Amino acid sequence: MSIKLMIVDDSNIIRSKITRTLGEHHMEVVATAANGEEAVAQFARTKPDLVTMDITMPRMDGIECIRALRRINSKVLILVVSALADKATAIQALKEGAQGFLCKPFSETDLTEAMDELLGGTSNG
Repeated sequence: MSIKLMIVDDSNIIRSKITRTLGEHHMEVVATAANGEEAVAQFARTKPDLVTMDITMPRMDGIECIRALRRINSKVLILVVSALADKATAIQALKEGAQGFLCKPFSETDLTEAMDELLGGTSNG
C-alpha cells in the first residue's frame, strides 16, 4: 500500500524535488501547497498520511499550519523541511506536533532517510 503524501512548500523547486524523490519510494503525492492556507484546504479533502512542511511561507507559516492540520487529524505524520536550522524553530515545530526536522538544502538520501526514520523503516516497500 502506498503512503499518501502532501508537500507544503512555497518553492516549486523543492516541491518537485520531494515529489520526484519520494515517488520512487512507494509514496503517492495526493496534494501540494505553496502556503499554509492552501495546505489546510487540501488536507481536509485529500487526507494524506504524511506531510512535508516548510516553515517560512506566505499567508500562513508552517508552525500555524502544523497546529491546524493536527486539529483536523492528530495522527498525521509531519516532517518539517526548512532552511531555518535554528534549534528554537525545530523545537517549536516538534512541540506543535511535527515528528521530524530536515534542514535545507538536503540530498535525496537525507530526505529518504528522514522518511524512513519517521515511518519506522516502512517506506522501502
